[in-house]
Amino acid sequence: MLTKPIRQSSTRREIVLLLKKSGALTVQEMSEQLGITGMAVRRHLLALQKEHYIRIALQRRNGRKPTSVYTLSNAAEALFPDQYDALALELLESLRDAKGDLYIDMLFAKRAAKLAQRYGELLQGDDLEKRIRILAQIQDSEGYMTKLEMRGNGQYMLEEANCPVLQIAAHYPQVCRCELALFSRVLDAYVERTECMAEGGTKCRYLIMERRNHQ
Repeated sequence: MLTKPIRQSSTRREIVLLLKKSGALTVQEMSEQLGITGMAVRRHLLALQKEHYIRIALQRRNGRKPTSVYTLSNAAEALFPDQYDALALELLESLRDAKGDLYIDMLFAKRAAKLAQRYGELLQGDDLEKRIRILAQIQDSEGYMTKLEMRGNGQYMLEEANCPVLQIAAHYPQVCRCELALFSRVLDAYVERTECMAEGGTKCRYLIMERRNHQ
């Protein structure tokens, strides 16, 4: 879902959504997934570049020579749904100025505790994979555009391609710390964040495994 229009092209919207979900893609990969020619893909990418929504980089894949891959720029984040506005940031700044950082820590911790109680009621049972799948569904319904990858040896990678509270997280790292602690608590598992959008990553990624499997 996009919250802002992209000039007069449903295909460009599809390209933006595809890049958001998949990360870096080549023209050929987009052509295959969208069912249009490479020339058409390039035409739409050029239009998106003019609007500053696209970045191009060279990437070596499977030992082959470097090829051009396309990703979304930071400006493209404004196209996606979010749960914050300028007022929220202003209120947090006012509270921090008036009561200090410890008070802000307490606010985010209290929110995490409420979420843990709500999520905990849904994430029952001994099957870790089932709990992770339910958590991924919850996060996806909240606009995080999640993807779950099973890595073998009891390891899972949970990806979030969108961060509805990115601007707040960029100013208040407590948001990310509380989310990490929340996931570990409600999953009753070892959880490690390997990439963070608020720190410049293209996605938020969480490596998850049973506590007993973590050395």
